[in-house]
Amino acid sequence: MPALLWVPAGVAFALIALPVVGLALRADWPRMPELLLSDSALAALRLSLETAAVSTVLCIVFGGPLAAVLARGRVRGLRLLRSVVLLPLVLPPVVGGLALLFLLGRLGLLGRVIDAWFGVTIPFTTAAVVLAQTFVALPFLVVSLEGALRTAGDRYEAVAATLGATPWLAFRRITVPLVLPGLTSGAILAFARCLGEFGATIAFAGSLEGVTRTLPLLVYLERETDTSAAVALSLLLVVVAVVVIAVARPRGVEGSA
Repeated sequence: MPALLWVPAGVAFALIALPVVGLALRADWPRMPELLLSDSALAALRLSLETAAVSTVLCIVFGGPLAAVLARGRVRGLRLLRSVVLLPLVLPPVVGGLALLFLLGRLGLLGRVIDAWFGVTIPFTTAAVVLAQTFVALPFLVVSLEGALRTAGDRYEAVAATLGATPWLAFRRITVPLVLPGLTSGAILAFARCLGEFGATIAFAGSLEGVTRTLPLLVYLERETDTSAAVALSLLLVVVAVVVIAVARPRGVEGSA
C-alpha cells in the first residue's frame, strides 16, 4: 500500500475519533455513576432497549421477505422498489417522522381511519417510537440481507427443486442457513440504528418521560440543563455503538495485522 495514503487516512480517523476523545475529556467521571443511574437515565435506557428490540424483530419479520424479493424477484419495477426502500437512508430522519405523523396522525391518511374504527391514536405513544425506529432501521437490514442473498446465489435451491423440494422448504432449509450471518449482521446494525434514533422519534412520538423519551432524546434535553449528564449519556451510547459494531463486523474482513 502506498505510504502516502496514511496521511488522509489518519486525518479521516482523527475526524471520527477526536470528537469522542473530547467527550471523554469533558466527562465528569466522579459523578458518572450518579448520572448514569438516575431515574430518568434508567427509564430512558430501558425504553430505548425495549423499543429497539421490538423494532429489530419487526425489521427481521418484514425486512427479510422484502430483501428476498429484491434479491430473487423477477418482476418489473424492482429498481424503483429498491429506491423507495432505501429512502430512509438518505432522508433526514425528521422528515420521516413528519411523514409518519401525516400518515398515522389523527388527521392522517390512515390515522383517521384507525381512530374512527378502533379508537386508537398512534402518535406520541410507545408504539410510535417503535414505528419511527423501524422506519429508519429497516433499510439497514434489507441492504445487508439482500447482499448476502445475491452472494449466496440460488444454485443450491435449484438443486433442491430437482429433488422435489418445494420453494418454501428450500427457502427454509437451505436459503436461511446460508444467509444467516448476513441476517445476523443486518439485525445487529438495525438494532444499533434503532438505539440511536432521534429525529423521526421526536417528530412522530414526542418526548414523554417513560413513554417516548428514549436515550438520544434525553441527551438532547439534558444538553440544555446539565451538560455533565448529557456527556455521560452520550458516552454510554458510544460504548453501546462500539460493542454493537464489534459484534456485527465479521472477523474475516479484518486485516491480518
